[in-house]
Amino acid sequence: MFARVKDVTLLLGRIGVAVVFLAHGLQKWDNGIQGTAGFFGKMGIPLPEVAAVFAMTVEILGSIAFIVGFALPLVAIGYVVVSVGALLSVHIDNGLTGQGGYELVFVLALAGLALGFNGGRISLDHLLFWSKRERRELQPA
Repeated sequence: MFARVKDVTLLLGRIGVAVVFLAHGLQKWDNGIQGTAGFFGKMGIPLPEVAAVFAMTVEILGSIAFIVGFALPLVAIGYVVVSVGALLSVHIDNGLTGQGGYELVFVLALAGLALGFNGGRISLDHLLFWSKRERRELQPA
């Protein structure tokens, strides 16, 4: 019983984190690569076009993968990279809390990282990789 509750809460956590990243990715999509790259350039982010494509890919495609539980550790690392970029380029001067603070960016990065390396059994990663490994480990030698 507890394992099922744990897996459902992990799924809900993945959905919650992914929805926030997805919303930010869709904002970037609406601005287009050039618009997002222009903003990144003004913020001093190196290679703004590459950074824009990377951020949009992680936040849109990565979030979809995160929800269904595919390539969770890879997406989690992408979330951390995007979040560190946002924290250092936009939020750091505003402090931890308050208008434009980095508390949300910080929590999302760490929650994404934690969920990426422990996404639960309701995930494609578990279905494709871990359940097969568990069956092999349970077989007698």
